[in-house]
Amino acid sequence: MPDPILKAVSQKLIHRALVGWSECASASRHCFEDVTFSERGDHSVRALVSAVSAELPGSGGDDGERGLSVDHSTIARWVLFYAPILNRRIRREMRRPNRSWRVDETYLRVAGKWTYLYRAIDSTGDTIDFTLSPNRDLMAAKGFLRLALSAGPVRPRVINVDGHPAYASAIGELKQEGELGRKCQCRPSPYLNNIIEQDHRFVKKRITASQWFRSVDGALNTIAGYEAMNIIRKGQIRWLPKGDVVGQKNFVDRIFAAAA
Repeated sequence: MPDPILKAVSQKLIHRALVGWSECASASRHCFEDVTFSERGDHSVRALVSAVSAELPGSGGDDGERGLSVDHSTIARWVLFYAPILNRRIRREMRRPNRSWRVDETYLRVAGKWTYLYRAIDSTGDTIDFTLSPNRDLMAAKGFLRLALSAGPVRPRVINVDGHPAYASAIGELKQEGELGRKCQCRPSPYLNNIIEQDHRFVKKRITASQWFRSVDGALNTIAGYEAMNIIRKGQIRWLPKGDVVGQKNFVDRIFAAAA
């Protein structure tokens, strides 16, 4: 079981992120400027902490952890431990996407190699799912669409893609196998996919700041945390409004309490 103090540090990092992403400047804030790390720090961890703190300039207040010295490897372990839990447990609380999907992939470096991050959202920008793949081909496209379909009972009526031919073939095969409805359309439309291109930026700017990842597991776990916090920030939790910063903080508290 995690040490209670280190668990609190991990929770406060995510709380700080949620508050920082909000437009509500008067929300209660948790300050982590005085937490220090060892000189030989992991870039991904440093990027996470800087992404959390940079969004909230000029925050003040005192809490019990001010001045706490924490080694980077400790924070790294709890980020990798808690991020997948957060991503997994919020799924049951998410509202269902609509039936007009946007699917696209972007690239990032993992263990020194270019890897593809597949992502799907609906027409309103709500996240559906994501995965990493070493390839950008029919097998990867079909596998990701199956993953997105397994995320819930909703079946899309149209899937907008960027024109990559693998998607049309994958959708055709899934329709033949009965996993997609016969009337589901594959619509190549870069214009309609602008919404997911914009949504990529949220994850990409944090990945770029981390100077990429050293392992596939580390990448998947960390991105799971980025995606989960983005889902909460966008207001995809059924009973939690988009601008309710205190409610978002309390929601993460409950998720972690259930995971402890």
